[in-house]
Amino acid sequence: MNVSPLVESEFASSVMAVPPLARRADLSIDVAENRKLIRHIEAGGVTTLLYGGNANFYHVAVSEYRELLDMLAESAAPGTRVIPSIGPDYGKMLDQARILAQTSYRTAMVLPFANFATPAGVESGLTRIADTAGIPLTLYVKSEQYVDVDTLARLVDRGTLSAVKYAIERDDPSNDPYLRRLLQSVNPARVVSGMGERPAVIHLRDFGLAAWTTGSGCIASRAVTELMRAVRESRAADAQRLYDAFMPLETLRDDISLIRVLHDAVTFSGVADMGAILPLLSETPKQHHDAVRAAAQALLAFEQALRAANGA
Repeated sequence: MNVSPLVESEFASSVMAVPPLARRADLSIDVAENRKLIRHIEAGGVTTLLYGGNANFYHVAVSEYRELLDMLAESAAPGTRVIPSIGPDYGKMLDQARILAQTSYRTAMVLPFANFATPAGVESGLTRIADTAGIPLTLYVKSEQYVDVDTLARLVDRGTLSAVKYAIERDDPSNDPYLRRLLQSVNPARVVSGMGERPAVIHLRDFGLAAWTTGSGCIASRAVTELMRAVRESRAADAQRLYDAFMPLETLRDDISLIRVLHDAVTFSGVADMGAILPLLSETPKQHHDAVRAAAQALLAFEQALRAANGA
């Protein structure tokens, strides 16, 4: 695992893969299958792994947290940055921050909390958590009500936050006054699009965000790396071809469940066996398995063809 200090330019160096987490039938961590997935992602050129919603960190027990952190750190290559999640509630965050302080992790992402929070409370709470962990945090923003732009800017300026994962959904991602206000106060190099491939091209091309988070890119890491490069190099036709390859699986995730569909899609693709999903979630409804399997296998076939063409 990469344990070097975080620098601002790093966030634009790779798409952030957001993998599911492999567990056995008894819900214990499956080290071998997690490593298999990590190796597949790394082989496609992705160097940042963010373990958050897709890994169901919302429901990870604090008693399991250190074991999970150690497994991820030991499984990643020396050049791979691993970002675990904490929270979403303050009490869980605090316990996890104390554990993080004993490790070599350089940042952790704060999962979004929808209830019983105010912007002022978020500001004071995150400051305390960053101080306890001894590292800056990455904030996952899914709602304008969670934290206002001025508060976000202060947290970044003070060093409490190293980055912002921006995931407020818009019917038209190109029309986003909140994001435009945010980028007037926070360097776009510290803001990552947090909703997969669907809005990613617009967020990079039109707003100048650093990168984006990808779930489907865990199956097609070479393709997602090439997509980011094509967008940056203004190769519109190449970008569209790569983007289109992701849309069947992304659409199923949007329509059924972002987390559950990805968990099962990785298994159906054959990349790695994700096993059982941690409650309080459950597997994708069986009536959707054939569609998810077909989309996952088609995306992997596209990935394999791309790697073969590139000699990878």
